[in-house]
Amino acid sequence: MDNSMSEENNLFSQALACLKIKQPAQKVNAVYDMRNRWSSGELLLQRLPEVLSLPVPGRPEKPELVDPKNVPKRNFINPQGRLSLVHAITHIEFNAINLALDAVYRFQDMPQQYYTDWIRVAAEEADHFTMLSDYLTKHGVSYGDMPAHNGLWEMAVKTDQDVLIRMALVPRVLEARGLDVTPTMIEKLQPTGDTQLINALKKIFDEEIGHVKIGTHWYKELCEERGVEPEQTFLVLIDKYMSGAKFGPFETEARLEAGFTAEEMQRLLNLYTP
Repeated sequence: MDNSMSEENNLFSQALACLKIKQPAQKVNAVYDMRNRWSSGELLLQRLPEVLSLPVPGRPEKPELVDPKNVPKRNFINPQGRLSLVHAITHIEFNAINLALDAVYRFQDMPQQYYTDWIRVAAEEADHFTMLSDYLTKHGVSYGDMPAHNGLWEMAVKTDQDVLIRMALVPRVLEARGLDVTPTMIEKLQPTGDTQLINALKKIFDEEIGHVKIGTHWYKELCEERGVEPEQTFLVLIDKYMSGAKFGPFETEARLEAGFTAEEMQRLLNLYTP
């Protein structure tokens, strides 16, 4: 088979190509194209001879990446503080595109439904990024104008050796954190009357429940396949890879909808409630 033709129709090659794109709008369009080609059956699952380590994914030169404590302060009422908040979330969504693409590219021995799920996540994260980027543009700011941090991708690198660990810690910890904080953000924004932003955050919240649910599904499938107990394993992995991290307060109802069990939530509350 011609190698160029093989790569053109190989889902893993296409996911890697999307991952390497630096310009955000190009990456978004490439993700949509990959989703459409996968849905039409045009892309095939053909393992690559080598899976590359990606300490730095495709991303633009800006934003400047800084320590989290040096990220601009966010404020819900002050317009400039609100733009800082939106810029921070926009950066999270851009990273989430790359995380979903990496979940497709990196773990090449999973069932077909796994790839359907994570391609869907990548496309929805691209929607979120575009909504928020458009909001920034409307208010005279571009993605990259403010500093941001690299915490999300650092976790991708830490978990690149094992799909079970990735499913445990990226969707069920980092993305689930969005479920915990977004309802409060929406509540604090209500007095501003900023319906465009409020509606965008509501859409993101609803779809992120689905993303965490996908991660939870595959995490539990992998635990069952390997004969390990999922709830205790989850706590062990948090302790090993995220020791010292702060958790809570939890948005329990959203986490239950996303596949956490009541028993699991109680264990998290017992461990991490101050």
